[in-house]
Amino acid sequence: MKLNEKALKDRAVWEAGGFILPAFDRERVKEETRDNPEWVHFGCGNLFRAFPAVLQQRLLDEGWAKTGIIVAEGYDYEIVENAVRPQDNLCLAVTLKPDGTIEKRVVASIVESLTADSGNTADFGRLKEIFRSRSLQMASFTITEKGYGLTDGKGELLPDVRADFAAGPVAPRSYMGKVAALCYERYLNGRLPLALVSMDNCSHNGTRLYEAVSAFARAWVEKGLAEEEFEAYIRSGAVSFPWTMIDKITPRPDESVKQMLTDAGFEDVEPVVTSKNTYVAPFVNAEEPEYLVIEDAFPNGRPPLEKAGVMFADRETVDRVEKMKVCTCLNPLHTALAVFGCLLGYTRIYQEMEDPQLKKLVEIVGYREGLPVVTDPGIIRPADFLKEVLEVRMPNPFMPDAPQRIACDTSQKLAVRFGKTINAYQDRADLSTEDLQMIPLVLAGWCRYLMGVDDEGMEFRLSPDPMLAELRPVVQGIRLGDQGPFDEALKPLLSNRKIFGADLYADGLAGRVARYFGELAAGPGAVRKTLKRHVGEP
Repeated sequence: MKLNEKALKDRAVWEAGGFILPAFDRERVKEETRDNPEWVHFGCGNLFRAFPAVLQQRLLDEGWAKTGIIVAEGYDYEIVENAVRPQDNLCLAVTLKPDGTIEKRVVASIVESLTADSGNTADFGRLKEIFRSRSLQMASFTITEKGYGLTDGKGELLPDVRADFAAGPVAPRSYMGKVAALCYERYLNGRLPLALVSMDNCSHNGTRLYEAVSAFARAWVEKGLAEEEFEAYIRSGAVSFPWTMIDKITPRPDESVKQMLTDAGFEDVEPVVTSKNTYVAPFVNAEEPEYLVIEDAFPNGRPPLEKAGVMFADRETVDRVEKMKVCTCLNPLHTALAVFGCLLGYTRIYQEMEDPQLKKLVEIVGYREGLPVVTDPGIIRPADFLKEVLEVRMPNPFMPDAPQRIACDTSQKLAVRFGKTINAYQDRADLSTEDLQMIPLVLAGWCRYLMGVDDEGMEFRLSPDPMLAELRPVVQGIRLGDQGPFDEALKPLLSNRKIFGADLYADGLAGRVARYFGELAAGPGAVRKTLKRHVGEP
């Protein structure tokens, strides 16, 4: 079975292999989308193909929608050229269920693919045509947090952004410059309303998108490259920037899944690795649980995604859901497992959940230390969400997710994942940071992780992190077996409020973190001994 429209016509073969096929007339949907586009999405990665594209597939299958999604790739054009179009814009979404079964769904809701390349006259011209269409309701994004950035680590404009600020909307090179130029096209065609919807996993994502697009509008107006009314159009509400919270783990396509598909007769399993080192396969694998909460701010209407399980709410509710997930009920637990998983030699998250100390560690971080400061968002019960994370999602033995992946960029995550909870304890009269025991242990574990030596005394490769060059020297002179105290040695690290999002010294936690670090670095096997001492024996 090859993944293309011609092969799909032999439905009996696919259905015999257990594949779920689209139930709508794709040719009719293509025509309707070409004439009356409603949804364009930027970023053709795994999360988009496994989640938003499947949501629209459900609407099409059940008759709630008439148009499909047009996908545009603005960073790595080879994804479209070499990995999407060859399969006629189809993909296979594989759901990995905790009981070991898999669901294999052919996703046909993506009906057109384009490169968001201003140098590609045909593709970028088509995007301009789409943005001039009155029917367009939303442009959504999964381009990673970095996609919205306009400056480098020193706060200076990136070269492409600087060039686009100066040249205007004619032939933009930066990602956000392209988006702003397309919005300008829509402005010129009647100031038509539109929702720009970031679905990236970062806090207040809509605001990040707004700040980027409005920066281009402001720069172009100041240089006389666009009318003053264009900036007003972006700011007026005619273009909205809803906040969202998205949650669905979609790891890199896994070899075991590839083998299962091959055994079922599916032939298109080989990945494409682009010149930008993007790894993309004709199939995506993901967990079954999924959450998408969107601020209901769509000035030109929207698809009825609530029919597919999306929750629409006001901005405050979206913010509470995002904080529940990122600050307490999921992301901090992932970071805890990532740090200690690397130290203890684990390569899969589910394996860590079979470790009695690590399982108990994240249960305490979640239930005992995190849950008391969560504000119930009202649409998702925090205790239920946390229970699903700990009992269904993380222990899923068929999810090929690695602590090494989650450990990437940890210095950028600690302030939100733990700092918010520490600050809440400091602010609440009924709580005390003295009650926090496991969160300081995780922070100490991260400091120990920075040594790049596992619990057996063997060196390991640290995951990518933009601050490694600054952080490694703090612990580089420390060797396993060195005697503390380490308060003074770790001070440059523990006093960095930007990293932890809290003043660990004022909060009375710095000394505790340093003491835990000393225990973790006492010698080979000390990490395991420390966990048993503070978390408990099985």
